Amino acid sequence: MADIVETIMALWQRPPADDRAAEQAFAEFYTDPVPVNGTPFSCADLAARARSLNRALEGLSHQLLERVETPDKLVIAFVMTGRHVGPLPTALGEVPPTGREVAIRTIDVLTFSKGQISEVVVVSDELGLLAGLNAVALVPS
Repeated sequence: MADIVETIMALWQRPPADDRAAEQAFAEFYTDPVPVNGTPFSCADLAARARSLNRALEGLSHQLLERVETPDKLVIAFVMTGRHVGPLPTALGEVPPTGREVAIRTIDVLTFSKGQISEVVVVSDELGLLAGLNAVALVPS
């Protein structure tokens, strides 16, 4: 697991343009399907999600904040940044482009089986993202 973090972050930042190549690239690292927060995703789904993220956020990059490893788990905390230039799918619906710079704090818990990521638990500060895009208003109580 020593250098997989940079490799998978690079894959999410720059997935191959060709559908089959993108699916194969994700299949090198992820089981197919892989549960993400309990929902099964195929490698084609992961590639589509990566492309969607890259359409929404120009100059997508990741800054690793923390990393903890055990023999079968890797936990990474990171900040994903980019400029919001395309439709961004969120739990509350799609957010139209704002042109704003965003920073999304995220923690991924990756479980490994036979050398591949076999489960993903993601905790992301989507509320902070939505507030930063003025897609939701935080009001004092």
